[in-house]
Amino acid sequence: MGRLEGKLIMITSGPTRAYLDSIRYITNKSTGRLGSLLAHEALKEGAEVAFIYGKGSMKPSPKWGKRIRMIEVETVGEVAELVRNELSSRDYFAMIHSMAVLDFEPVERVEGKVGKELGEWVIRLVRTPKVIDIVKGISPKTVLVGFKLEYGLDEGSLIEEAIKTMKRSGADLILANDMKSIEAGRHIGYLLDRDRGLIGRFYGKRAIAKGIIEELGRRG
Repeated sequence: MGRLEGKLIMITSGPTRAYLDSIRYITNKSTGRLGSLLAHEALKEGAEVAFIYGKGSMKPSPKWGKRIRMIEVETVGEVAELVRNELSSRDYFAMIHSMAVLDFEPVERVEGKVGKELGEWVIRLVRTPKVIDIVKGISPKTVLVGFKLEYGLDEGSLIEEAIKTMKRSGADLILANDMKSIEAGRHIGYLLDRDRGLIGRFYGKRAIAKGIIEELGRRG
């Protein structure tokens, strides 16, 4: 019997999109591999998983049957609406918010295709809502696991930024990592607890996923 037997966990994973017109969109580099590994580890421990993933994202194996419910989304607005609905209607033990949610989106979406005859296309971007910031207001007892991705920061600065996110969102755990290190083949994840500070360093996506799920198992 797993340490998360019967626990309901929401995992968000992969990229989001923001459309410029009916054909073109802004996205990011997320593959969804870490989210898939998190789902796999949670399911191994007996959890039931709601897996919310962006288009083009990697997905867990269907072998888990009814214990995993997979929901595809595209835009930040869709993610926020779905998270609100899920947290309001079900008793989630934990939410692992590993999705790469765009911070900016175009102020407007052009219907149809913008053609070359335009000459110049100036696009204004505005901030998107922070999905992680709405979780505790809806479901304060849900264990919230957030992620902080930066670029080119040393360990101390990266941890400082993660702590800021944790304080703002009320997250119980934050996994901090740096894209420059990831691109260089040195994926180090720093797991921080709201009360205990840094509780683990993990090397590679598989170890990160296992470390997070083990920590949730201790809380289960």
